[in-house]
Amino acid sequence: MFTNGIYSVLLLIASNIFMTIAWYGHLKLKEEFSWFASLPLLAVILFSWALAFFEYCLQVPANRIGFIGSGGPFDIMQLKIIQEVITLTVFIIFSMLAFKLELKWNHIVACLCMIAAVYFVFRK
Repeated sequence: MFTNGIYSVLLLIASNIFMTIAWYGHLKLKEEFSWFASLPLLAVILFSWALAFFEYCLQVPANRIGFIGSGGPFDIMQLKIIQEVITLTVFIIFSMLAFKLELKWNHIVACLCMIAAVYFVFRK
């Protein structure tokens, strides 16, 4: 049986997929499709906003469901750190798949620092 914490994390993952595509997907589309590259900046912004709408439709419920004040298991700081780790994870996966990002040692150290942040934010 899923708890509010699990629902919250799953919604955060889904919202971050939309966010990452909204923020960085247009860069890949510009490389792949000449018609997209010729769009004016306003059109690209509107495209990104359309994707960001779905991000917010998932992000807001994720925070509400996961927040301790709404019956969830996380305080506000824990929600934010979880969000940042998910954002980084989704971004790395997206960058490796879409842009063939090569994960370097400093990227790994940065990820370990984020994991340490999760550890420390959950300590009593």
